[in-house]
Amino acid sequence: MKIIEDIRPVTFLKTKTAEVLAQINETHRPLIITQNGEPRAVIQDPESYERMKSAIGLMKLLMQGEEDIRRGRTNRQEEVFASIKKKLGS
Repeated sequence: MKIIEDIRPVTFLKTKTAEVLAQINETHRPLIITQNGEPRAVIQDPESYERMKSAIGLMKLLMQGEEDIRRGRTNRQEEVFASIKKKLGS
């Protein structure tokens, strides 16, 4: 993957919108849009966007779990399962 192929000026986006959409949906690679030579936006296909959102959500949960461990906010496995069984009435 060559990132240079995925960088386009805003004028390209304006004149070749259908081509841009076809490219990002076919390759699943984001496209970087520049203005005056500076990166200004990133366009990506919906499937890749959803995968990225899910991955970020999982990373946030992992970070929260790691913070709980650092602060000693943990429970023993036996206690957790006993509590679940009690709530379920088993």
